[in-house]
Amino acid sequence: MTTLTSNYKDGSVFGARLHRFRAVVTLASQGTGTVDLGMRIPPGHVFAYGVLNSDTSLGTSTVAIGISGSTAKYKAAATFTATNTPTLFGATAAASSTSHTSSEVGSSPLGEGTNEDIIATVAVAALPASGTLVVDMYFSCT
Repeated sequence: MTTLTSNYKDGSVFGARLHRFRAVVTLASQGTGTVDLGMRIPPGHVFAYGVLNSDTSLGTSTVAIGISGSTAKYKAAATFTATNTPTLFGATAAASSTSHTSSEVGSSPLGEGTNEDIIATVAVAALPASGTLVVDMYFSCT
């Protein structure tokens, strides 16, 4: 039997609270580039997973979820064609990281007390002309 040791002795994972952050994107032919999702993750949060759901196929558009300077930190660029089907995502490196969103409670390249502003990066083709894309991201915190 393998023993699991915790690098999160501050309670940010084991016994932590799960916080959901939601972005609702009205699809309107947004071109390739960055879409600000309006999610600001406060210091001390640890990524758990995310969920994409759309009432419209995104076709050949690829979408990555991350932050400025690390645009695929949470989700690598990929097409999303499922409709009305909540789909989990999470880059293994982000989900298994021992870093928090701030060095206030752990080590992070962001620096102490720094928020993470979540963005989507659209590539290959513009988003559809109509529809709704919902992005939920879950982070644990003490």
